[in-house]
Amino acid sequence: MGEIDEKVTEAVERAAEGGRLNSIIAILVALAATCMALDNVKDGNIGQAMAQAQAKSVDTWSYCQAKSTKQNLAESTLDELQTMQSISTVHTNDAIIEKKIADYRALAARYEKEKGEIKAEAEGYQKEYDALNMRDDQFDLSDAAFSLAIALLGITALTRKPWLIYMASAFLAVGVIFGLAGFFNWPLHPDRIMSWLS
Repeated sequence: MGEIDEKVTEAVERAAEGGRLNSIIAILVALAATCMALDNVKDGNIGQAMAQAQAKSVDTWSYCQAKSTKQNLAESTLDELQTMQSISTVHTNDAIIEKKIADYRALAARYEKEKGEIKAEAEGYQKEYDALNMRDDQFDLSDAAFSLAIALLGITALTRKPWLIYMASAFLAVGVIFGLAGFFNWPLHPDRIMSWLS
């Protein structure tokens, strides 16, 4: 009977280990899924903010281009007026032409100034977009790490190889770090990984 007792005891111990292993796996999967859900909500909001910043940047650059076109028209008109003034043999309209030259000179200068302000605004929107894109990358990496961790935990549950939990835990840690970096706007960005994934 001693051999049967040993086999029963061994089977009970294995079942207890498997139950503990499955409990650990279940807890880790639940934590990873919860973190992924939170990341996805925040990442969705960041995606919307990125779209708004990109649209504002494009609109502002278009407005800057329109000012540049107006400036070019004013400068062309100014050139025409100056040419008219220089070749005119009749000097009766000199005062009118001088007034128009002064008006168009002021208009061209105004457009140049406005263009600089609009350019600075457009560059600000571009910087905002770039900052949001970095946070978006952080959440993308976090989601990828959580997905890999969940996959490894699934393999662990099937194979009963406890060492896979350590690999999954490493990916969970990476997911948590990049998720927190995205939430708290930490300057953590693995450029090499992102350039490889882009």
